[in-house]
Parts: sequence; structure tokens; C-alpha cells
Amino acid sequence: MNPVKHALLATIGASLLLSAGLAAAQETPTTAPGGVTLVDAPAVQKLQAGGAILVDARKPSEYSDGTIKGAISVPYDPEKSKKSADFDASQDKFNLAKLADKNKAYVLFCNSGTCWKSYKAAVVMAKAGYKNVSWYRAGVPDWKSRKLPME
Repeated sequence: MNPVKHALLATIGASLLLSAGLAAAQETPTTAPGGVTLVDAPAVQKLQAGGAILVDARKPSEYSDGTIKGAISVPYDPEKSKKSADFDASQDKFNLAKLADKNKAYVLFCNSGTCWKSYKAAVVMAKAGYKNVSWYRAGVPDWKSRKLPME
């Protein structure tokens, strides 16, 4: 093989591997953080029917584009901390004043496993002493794919 072609293919291959690694690093954990319960869509429906408050942690513009029916907007924004389980919440903003009752059941969600806002919000709530925090990792895309109620 021509040395120039070989070098070009090696560079492209390395770039693809690096891109894949970065994409994988952006995924939220597949298990819930301490003090939080990981839930799926049927569990969200059951929790909501039982009085849980659904919390959309996405930006206001994303919320206004459509959210799970009955959800409130409490954005985890701006999200400046790194996208990892050991993030520094002091770099971010999340207004817990809208979620005053620490004994109420809450379900946090955003835009699927690559959206860290709901994961981080759930961690912040659990550390702040909220007793019934659930995290719907699959979020809005999963809800829509199941044709469940949106508003």
C-alpha cells in the first residue's frame, strides 16, 4: 500500500476510535446513583398516577417543544460540570425551591442516556435529602416512541 494512503487510513481509523470513545464517555451511567431509583416508562406512569411529580430537567426551550404530559420544568441549566458520575454540582444550577417537599415522590427525566441533566438533578436531590427520587434515564425519546401522552 502507498505510504501516504496508509498514513491517511491510520489517521482516519484513529479519529474514528477517538470519536467512538468520546461518544461512549458521554453516556450516563446505566444504574441509578445512590438514593435514586432507576425507572422505565411503565413505572413512570404508575408513579405519576400515584401523585409523583414529573420533573423535566431540560432547558426551557426543549420543555416548550414538548414534554411528558403533566411534567413541570425545573431546568438543570447551565450545566457546566463535566459529564461524568463524579461531576461537581457547585459548577451548575438547579433550583430546588420549585421542589420544596422532600417527602414527595419525584421522577426526573431529560433526553435519554446521553443527557446528563436529569442524572445530575437526581444526584443533587438525593444529596439534599429528598426521600423519593426516581430517574427515568430513557426520557422523552423513549416516551414518544411508546406514543405516551405529551403536551
